[in-house]
Formats: sequence, C-alpha cells, structure tokens
Amino acid sequence: MILEFAALSRFTGISIFEEHARKALDFLWEKRQRSSNLVGVTLNIHTGDWVRKDSGVGAGIDSYYEYLLKAYVLLGDDSYLERFNIHYDAIMRYISQPPLLLDVHIHKPMLTARTWMDSLLAFFPGLQVLKGDIRPAIETHEMLYQVIKKHNFLPEAFTTDFRVHWAQHPLRPEFAESTYFLYKATGDPYYLEVGKTLIENLNKYARVPCGFAAVKDVRTGSHEDRMDSFFLAEMFKYLYLLFSEREDLIFDIEDYIFTTEAHLLPLSLSTASQSSLKKNKTAQFTELDDSNFDWSCPNTQILFRNDPMYAQNIREPLKNVVDKNCPRSPSRDEGFINGNRPPLRARDFMATNPEHLEILKKMGVSLIHLKDGRVQLVQHANQAASSIDAEDGLRFMQEMIELSSQQQKEQQLPPRAVQIVSHPFYGRVVLTAGPAQFGTDLSKNLAGIRGLVATTDPYSGCSDITNSIAVKGKIALMQRGQCMFAEKARNAQKAGSIGGIVIDDNEGSSSDTAPLFQMAGDGKNTDDITIPMLFLFSKEGNIILDAIHEYQQVEVLLSDKAKDRDLESESGEQKSLENDSQKKILEDLLMSTDELMNFAVSKDETFASLSPTENVDKISESELAPKSTEHTLEESLQDSTEIGQKPSESSDDSTEQKWDNKVQPMESILADWKEDIEAFEMMEKDEL
Repeated sequence: MILEFAALSRFTGISIFEEHARKALDFLWEKRQRSSNLVGVTLNIHTGDWVRKDSGVGAGIDSYYEYLLKAYVLLGDDSYLERFNIHYDAIMRYISQPPLLLDVHIHKPMLTARTWMDSLLAFFPGLQVLKGDIRPAIETHEMLYQVIKKHNFLPEAFTTDFRVHWAQHPLRPEFAESTYFLYKATGDPYYLEVGKTLIENLNKYARVPCGFAAVKDVRTGSHEDRMDSFFLAEMFKYLYLLFSEREDLIFDIEDYIFTTEAHLLPLSLSTASQSSLKKNKTAQFTELDDSNFDWSCPNTQILFRNDPMYAQNIREPLKNVVDKNCPRSPSRDEGFINGNRPPLRARDFMATNPEHLEILKKMGVSLIHLKDGRVQLVQHANQAASSIDAEDGLRFMQEMIELSSQQQKEQQLPPRAVQIVSHPFYGRVVLTAGPAQFGTDLSKNLAGIRGLVATTDPYSGCSDITNSIAVKGKIALMQRGQCMFAEKARNAQKAGSIGGIVIDDNEGSSSDTAPLFQMAGDGKNTDDITIPMLFLFSKEGNIILDAIHEYQQVEVLLSDKAKDRDLESESGEQKSLENDSQKKILEDLLMSTDELMNFAVSKDETFASLSPTENVDKISESELAPKSTEHTLEESLQDSTEIGQKPSESSDDSTEQKWDNKVQPMESILADWKEDIEAFEMMEKDEL
C-alpha cells in the first residue's frame, strides 16, 4: 500500500498514512530469510510467522517487489532501492531460470518448491525493464508469448513443460503491461505485433454481447460470467498506450508512475512536503554490489546502438520453446537441441553428459580434472563462440560458485522411508520418500505407521474418495497433480485412511536423480490433518504399484528411517536358532555384512564429496539418504534377483531371529548370507 498511502499523505499533508505503510514494509523486510534474502508468500498476521515459506515473483508476492522499486521512483528514498536490489539479486540467483521463474523454499533456495508457474509473474519482465535488466525480461516475455500463441491466453498456471496446470484465464493484464514496457525500452515493432495478437484473441475468444468474459478453460474456450475491474483499469490502458503516439496523449506519461493496478500517480509527489516523515533505516549494506545502483531503464539509442538485432537474437532461441508436442522442461539436462534451448544452468550440469561439455566449450568454460578427484572450472571469455555465449558462461560460473557455497552452508531436508514389509519383501525394499509440512511427524513416531496400501478413486485424490471402503484403515495411494497436497490429505483422512502416499505424475522421475521433494501446505491452517503423508517419485511409486498388481495385498511401513528387517513373517512365529555354535557363526556373518554395508555407504559419501562434477542437489541428497540398501535392493528387484534379508542390529546376547514359516537348514542360511555378501561386494564395486 506504500504508493497509495504515501500519495494520500503527500496530498493531504497528514503523515500517518505513509508512516503506517512504511512500518508494514519495514516489518516485511525484517522477516526476510537472512541467508537467501528471500521472503515467503503468506504471513500469519497474528504471529508474524511465515505460513507459506516458498518464494517466487507471482501470486501473493508480486506487488511487494514492484512497490519497493516504485516507492524509490516516486518518493526518492534510497533505502527502498537498496532493499529492492538485494531482493532482486536473490531472485536472479535462485528463482530465475531463464526463461522460467520457479518458486523456491526461502530456507533452501536451491530446492524448487513448484513445478509450475502462475500467470501473475507475467508482470515481472515489465519490472525488469524499469530496473534496467533487459535480457531476462525479453527471455521470459518471449516464453510467455509462446504459451499464449499455443493456448490463445495465459492459463492461470502452467507447468515447466508448458502443460496447463490451472486452465482459467480471468483476462489478466500483466502480460500486456510487460509488452508495453518492453516496447518503450526497445522501440522494437515486434512488440506491436504481440499487442495485435492480444487484441485479436480478446475479440475472437473473449468478446460477448455485454463486454468481455473471463475464460473458464483455455483448452475449450468456455466462459465464466464475470469481467473483473482490472481488465478495464489495466488491459485497455496498456494496449492503448502501446499503440498511441505522444501527440495522442493529453499529458506527458513520463511525469507519472503506474500503481500495481495501473492508476497514475504524479512524480511531483517526491518533492512534496515530508518534513514530518521518518526516513527508513536499512543497515548493513557493506557487501552490496554498487553496480546494481548504476542501472537505469535502457533505450534504443544506448542499448542497441551497435546491434539493432540484439533483442531478436535473444528471442530467437525461444521461438520453439513451446510446441504442440508439449516438450519437457527446458531446464533438464538435455542441452541445446538445434540451438533452441535456453542457456545451461549450473544446477542441471552433469560432467558425464557430452552435450553439457560441448555447451561449456561454446561458453568458453574449461573443465580440469584434479588429481584428488575434484574438478575445476575456468572461463576464458575470449574463447566463447559469441558475446552472448560468453555472458552465459559468466552466469554459469557464478551459479556454480553459489551452488558449491550453498551446499556447504545448508543441510538438505531429511528424507523419510517407505518400507514394504509384507510377503515376499519382509522389509527388504526401502524407498526414499519426501516428507510433508503437515500431518503426523514421523520423526516423533518411533514405531512409524504400518498398514496395507490401496489406490484412491479418483486416483488424484482431489475430490471425495468414492472407494472409501477400500481405503478405510489403509494407507492411501494418490497421484500428484490437479490440487494441493493438503487437499489430497484431507480427502484421504475423511475416507478413513491411516496415512497417504502421493506418487509423482512425472513419468520416470526418481530420487536417484531429482532433489528430495517436500510437500508444502496450502497456505491455510493444516492442524486438522492428522495422518502422515509422504511423497514418492515415479520410479519408487511404481515399485509399490507393481507389487500390488502381482501380490494384491501389500503392506508398508511409513517411518523416519528404515527399520530393522526382522519383521514377522506371515505366520507371525519367532524361530530360535538350533544351537549356540550356529548362533556364533551367524553373528560373525551379521557383523561382516554390517561392516561391509557401512564401508559401502562411507565410500558413497566420500565419492560424493569429491565429485563437484555431479549435480549439487543430487550430491546432497545422496549424502543424506537413509543408510539402507535401498538403491541396490531396488535395482535387484527390477532385475528379479532376490537378495537375502539385511541382518538386524541385535545385541550380542540375542538368541532369536525371525524367519519365514519354517526353520531353514544351516547350509541354506549360510548360502543366503554368502549371497548377501556377494551382493554388497558387487554394490561396492559399482559405487567405485
């Protein structure tokens, strides 16, 4: 509210309005996460705590960043610019993945909080123009334009591979706003063509007898019976200004600044009386990069003096970023395809990918293998294929440095375990699962939650469960997508489930290659959710689904870490070993196997710490994964190779071991353990 309330104070001479708005901004600034300099999306106004700790530039947060910069422009207070620049640096460091802008966790900014973007972020290229950072503004705007050309309008939300996430379009004006500002900055007639497309689509798909109707579903073109005020206040205004000449306006538009709702406030307010107003105090800016403060809105005479094709060269690689086949996210480690991919990001880089090495070479970056197993990256800008490639290389190097330092400063989220305990698995298969920010905290429940699994109907779990009889008293399996995780949990709980597992809908995803995923709440109070919820990537989730298909009755244990695999077999009977000598032999074998396991795990950790060539998120996850045989057992399951049970960590005076329905002969027991040891030796060899 700072622009409106400050204007009210300046017009009336009553300072209280601006003072209170300043206090609100001061509070938000103080609540930023100090290491990442990001703020969350939603605050609890009673406690001042963050309700949603994800951060982006879209819904719920957009106007905060916009008003920090515009408050400096309108009111002339340098502290607003200082704060904006610190936030902007964090945005470009963590959230910006050109041409995408993805939400991240404020405490773990290297972890993406969403795989989709909302349409409100379309304002950000316009703000970047005001900031003077023109290149990423062109990139993101072009990506959004390609989405519009595919769907006629921007869906309310769309995924990183440009599928529709929320299909509504309430005639939002943010894209038109950014189009206007980019045209002002560049003078490029391309943006007049973009504006023409917007007008044609509005007339063709949204015009109705009494005005313009919001689009209910961009895929079908169906309408809602509504036309929000922002459509009149902003959309028509920005489109008119886009096509108007200076002589068409009855006043000089340069003497005004737009509020977030496109109302005009005169810049003369900056010189209005403010003797009674207290200046903001923003401390500890000694490490701020002063070059940020030198940027101003560029224009065609300065920015494109020597290269009139500059803007087109930036747009060109993004022309086919959205096509009718809905490609996967351009941020994956696929490299450039026919030159149509955005620049390689540090978080996606893998030294074993030859395409990535080729991209590094193009950017003038050399990769040197050191004797101790580490790698070193060196950039020589004069060896880059072009000036744009050299700029990409510099950005890549900065990101890689940040990734390395971030890994040292932060710990990854603790994983949880899903352990299949029924026949014929008996706890052998342990799957790495992501936790939820709501529901039962499994780290405080030592026993975990154990039960049979059942898929919900609908599988998305986004509405009332119709097969509540089948899931009552069981752990519900649901697919990711179509609604918030908390909604799935509430529907499963309402149906009588004792827990829930959400399986990723991105086919082929795996905890082996993707950062650990934590399910966030919906921004509301989630204290009503009392069942535990875990997240499995597609590869791990399919193991459970395949087990259900083959064995029907599948029982799992949800816990904070894998439990000893001494779970009762179907008969529930405990069997003693035949004599002390057999027990002694078995204990020796147990010790050998445990030592071998620990050795294999320690080898894995050492290898990760010496391998900066691997994706940093993947390394962190590997180091923090539960010390179980999950990966080996999982591969063995796929290869249909049965591995013996992991020995329990029983005390030396233990005389009992739980087995299947009958006592196995000693020769058979020894053969099983020998097979186990061979498997672990093979695992060690694979890791090395």
